[in-house]
Amino acid sequence: MTPSSPNSELSNQLSTFEKDILEGLEATPKKLSSKYFYDQQGSKIFQMIMDLPEYYLTRCEYEIFESYKDDLYKQFSKDTKTFNLVELGAGDGLKTQVLLSHFVEKETAFTYLPIDISAEALHQLKERFTTKIPSLNFEGIQGEYFEALAQLKTKNNPSKKKDTRNIVLFLGSNIGNFGNDQSLNFLKQLAQNLNQDDYLLLGFDLKKHPNIIRLAYSDKEEINKAFNLNLLKRLNRELESNFQLDKFSFYSTYIPETGEVRSYIVSEAKQDVLFKKLNKTIKFEWGETIHSEISRKYSAIQMKEIATEAGFEFVESYTDCKGYFMDMLLRVK
Repeated sequence: MTPSSPNSELSNQLSTFEKDILEGLEATPKKLSSKYFYDQQGSKIFQMIMDLPEYYLTRCEYEIFESYKDDLYKQFSKDTKTFNLVELGAGDGLKTQVLLSHFVEKETAFTYLPIDISAEALHQLKERFTTKIPSLNFEGIQGEYFEALAQLKTKNNPSKKKDTRNIVLFLGSNIGNFGNDQSLNFLKQLAQNLNQDDYLLLGFDLKKHPNIIRLAYSDKEEINKAFNLNLLKRLNRELESNFQLDKFSFYSTYIPETGEVRSYIVSEAKQDVLFKKLNKTIKFEWGETIHSEISRKYSAIQMKEIATEAGFEFVESYTDCKGYFMDMLLRVK
């Protein structure tokens, strides 16, 4: 038997978070997953980003829901006695509240099922809706998206009643955090974990003038910078690293040909960062980057093609008055 190396032994002892961070920072080029942005402070900073005049995405989707909430109600309730409204990563629930309030007012028989890996996020969401919509039938599900959806698909699951349609909400341009192949694979998995005639309401940012997009991710107040550098603060706190934030900066760029916004944390010096908890030192060169986020923009035609290949068929689409953002309603074939 070949003895295991110290590195493999360390890897077996690490949490998923620790493994992801270590693998990302030891890769060439360096990278970190944007899913780790959202600790408590990161979530607060993102709320500030959503309030920026340059950051149009949240306002646009909110406008869509206000304008088309009755159209969506008719689509969701068509040919079904009741439905499950399943949201993947609900955030603060501000936009979704527009739809939930309207459906409750219509005395619709439905259950709201937000899915999140974070128990705390679900707790906060339940507190919000208990106050705002007391009669809402709320059943939060803690776990990974596809595992939770597979449970809903199973016929003997109590939540999957006869004549009940599952309607998945994947909003806020979250699909833009994936690359081309990743977005297709994600939607394929989603379709496979739903039943025929279940729906997906998919939010995504539309391609538009490059300056409008660029400014949304590189604001004058540098709140996007604070959002990215807060990830280094989290690593200092949770992994006992010694990132010096004044030795790192932020860079974001938009590539119209691919529709990608790419964000980076940039080392402003040749430096070593010690991760005391991991017993590791990561070396940085001057000007070296950590790829922290991708946010892809689509045309409506592109998204239709991807969704069709993934196993969905187009039902309807909704845009804000400026045509900046789109929510596309899709049905499992």
